[in-house]
Amino acid sequence: MKGNDGMKNKIFDRLIAGSICAAMALAAAPAVSAADTADDEDIVYFSDFEDQDVSAWDKRGDTDTTVLSASTDNAVSGSYSLCAGERSKSWNGPAFRIDDKVDPGTVLLISGQVMGQYYTEATLSLQYTDESGNQHYENLQKVNGSGWQSIEDVKVSYAEGQSEVFVYFEGGSNNLYVDDFMVKKAPVYHPEDIAGLKDVYRPYFKLGTAVTTKELAPASTKELILKHFNSITAGNELKPDAILDEKACLALAEEGDDTNPQVNLASARSILNFARDNGLSVRGHVLIWHQQTPTWFFKENYDASGEWVSKEKMLTRMENYIKNVFAAVEEEYPDVDFYAWDVVNECILDDGNARQPGSQEEGSAKSPWVQIFGDNSFIKPAFEFAKKYAPEGCKLYYNDFNEYMPQKYPAIVSLVEEINSDGHYIDGIGMQSHLGKDIFPAANVYEKALKAFVDTGLDIQVTELDHMISSPDNFEEQAQYYSDIMDILVKYSDSISAVVFWGTTDDQSWRAEQYPLLFNEDYTAKPAYYAIVDGLDVIPEPTTTTAATTAETTAATTTTASSDTAANYGDANEDSKINMADAVAVLQNLANGTKYPLTPQGEINADCDGDTGITGNDAITILRVESGEISQDTLPLAK
Repeated sequence: MKGNDGMKNKIFDRLIAGSICAAMALAAAPAVSAADTADDEDIVYFSDFEDQDVSAWDKRGDTDTTVLSASTDNAVSGSYSLCAGERSKSWNGPAFRIDDKVDPGTVLLISGQVMGQYYTEATLSLQYTDESGNQHYENLQKVNGSGWQSIEDVKVSYAEGQSEVFVYFEGGSNNLYVDDFMVKKAPVYHPEDIAGLKDVYRPYFKLGTAVTTKELAPASTKELILKHFNSITAGNELKPDAILDEKACLALAEEGDDTNPQVNLASARSILNFARDNGLSVRGHVLIWHQQTPTWFFKENYDASGEWVSKEKMLTRMENYIKNVFAAVEEEYPDVDFYAWDVVNECILDDGNARQPGSQEEGSAKSPWVQIFGDNSFIKPAFEFAKKYAPEGCKLYYNDFNEYMPQKYPAIVSLVEEINSDGHYIDGIGMQSHLGKDIFPAANVYEKALKAFVDTGLDIQVTELDHMISSPDNFEEQAQYYSDIMDILVKYSDSISAVVFWGTTDDQSWRAEQYPLLFNEDYTAKPAYYAIVDGLDVIPEPTTTTAATTAETTAATTTTASSDTAANYGDANEDSKINMADAVAVLQNLANGTKYPLTPQGEINADCDGDTGITGNDAITILRVESGEISQDTLPLAK
């Protein structure tokens, strides 16, 4: 018997060693390419073009000269690739339509290989048509260099009301080649069961986020916003270049009126509909800005190559533009609370001086508004017009970035006090608060600027908060910095009506490579989230969330198994067997619970060693069953 026990122990030791090695290796290993692991039902389209079928592809419109074919000139694998030849313009190229293949809100991952002939630069881009018939374009990923270049898991989605949605390759005018092209559905994640930020900060100020139409498309992003935020800002969709209707403006100009700019809210429709349907307050951004305002808006007859208009004509245009924007939102969204609007944005340089005259194409220090007015004298009439036409209860803000710079914030204070010297035109100051790497600015420096703004007696809103870091290794440092900044904002909360983060998850941020926000790509909370809620509310223990396997899931599925749910102790992976795979599942979950989650039932089954909570001892207990040392009937073990 002793010999048998010794053999069992040796087997048990090997099982333990093998399981731990396997679990740790899997937990630490780099992610396998999604193209290699995608389930068949998740693949929307794949082609290596060996069947010479290019019928799923098209050129980009009637004036695109591209000829598409299967070619043996170049290939990554096999003998064929897709060739886009006879291109005459850089925007010519092969286009793949997605809105006829998946529903709105479905997140897709685009992967493939692309090569430009003769070092032709290639770019993967997105094109769609909004409900008003206007086309929109977005560059997704640019690749450079000779030979084949990889595009891997680039996120794409589209919203309700958008049609003719294509991803396409462009760049140069020589041949473009595409091979091993895959479109697959991305995993669907859901927010964790943790305290909502809006609820934690309700005693102090509104807690908001910015979002783009593309970012808002997935149902899970909507869930995250509704859980954590009670204010929403359109990231780009209410800026002048998004809502100025060029065709309508030109049509009026042909009739002799080039002073009444026409607007169209189509680009912001999905965001504003979401706000309306869910009772979210909206922060408008932005009316008057030197950037993202088309040059033609400042030219005679709206001709981008024409002469600059006079100061008098620009004032008329400005008033009509502001009037038309506010009239549109009041008419189309009478039930939405537009509680704030940035009227003027970024008119002061870091040295405290006004921007220089010129078009935005000439550099970020240039302003077409200064080109026409000669100085910042356009700011006061902008607020006068906004005060005249804004919806009732909508406060009006001057908004700027790097607002904590030592020469800049005194200049902002002087500006707003001068404009309000003979009336109340500006209601508040917007501190963008795009905070830089390496803890910049220091928290005390930020507080000094904030106090200077508070001392004006105006309302303060933090409008575009994020904080860049170099890598996930700096998450704890980021958490402390966020905590310091939020502590300062709470300290002055009597003068602050809203704090708005600029985006939802790191991967969707305009600064995605610097991990600037509170939530990861899978909607899990980063250390920064816990740092800014600590001490302000009782935070429930986060429950395990799981990634849905299909994009059809549209509602949160976080479930907690009740304590009286029948347990099959040891069966962590719920395959009705008790073996090494269950021990591996437990150890993987302990090493990386986000990547290797257990279901609520799996968690109950896994907790089998007699002590509450899943630990490495549960894996050892499972292996003791596997080796025959103990019986499953003895689980859970006595304490």
